[in-house]
Amino acid sequence: MEIAQRPRNATPRFSWQAQALRHVAQNATMNTILLLLLSNVFMTFAWYGHLKYGQGWPLWQVILVSWGIALLEYCLAVPANRLGYGLFSGFQLKILQEVITLAIFIAFALLFLKEKLAWNYLAAFGCLGAAAFFAFAFETAPAGA
Repeated sequence: MEIAQRPRNATPRFSWQAQALRHVAQNATMNTILLLLLSNVFMTFAWYGHLKYGQGWPLWQVILVSWGIALLEYCLAVPANRLGYGLFSGFQLKILQEVITLAIFIAFALLFLKEKLAWNYLAAFGCLGAAAFFAFAFETAPAGA
């Protein structure tokens, strides 16, 4: 005997179902963002960590170490994008990832590389923040539509 499956976009029949669906969506959103945050920490170190400590290393060694770190990043980023797609459009996922990348990089540059944050960098980051606002503030077609 087969059990009929309800379509994914079907309206829940009971309030507890609606509440459960909201909870799942909230968890998926938070998990997507958390995975993107963690993946970007790894990627920032893969791309820029050698600038502080790897100056004396041969380039092939820097590349191998960076690839090893980047593998960890991919193990987090790919599931984040899979989980988030549908909650977010592909465009929104990419913009979210870029905003997270910049936030992680600002902390990395200030704390790890000990660089100074100039006003023009803040202005550029502000423009990217405005881009993120426009990507998420207005209704768009659902992913895959």
